[in-house]
Amino acid sequence: MSRAFVKEDREERPADYRLPDPDSSYFDEACAWALITGADEGDTRGAELATGCRWGEAHLVPCVEAILQRAEAENQGRVAQLCRRFIRATAG
Repeated sequence: MSRAFVKEDREERPADYRLPDPDSSYFDEACAWALITGADEGDTRGAELATGCRWGEAHLVPCVEAILQRAEAENQGRVAQLCRRFIRATAG
């Protein structure tokens, strides 16, 4: 087998999604950001486990829409793309 396909590096540590207390008024926004960040890093499942929320969860749409507006205003194309995908997943 080619050495190009052998993983010799140490396993990567799981991402650390720092979230406020679930009773915090910022919890949903933090969950939305964690899911968007996790998707960008290829760790949607890890973000779902950390937040307790699933990709496309309807109650997070207002937070994701706010993130989308800010991302478009700041020309953050990748973040905007992920936000639109999240919103489409809710509709589907």
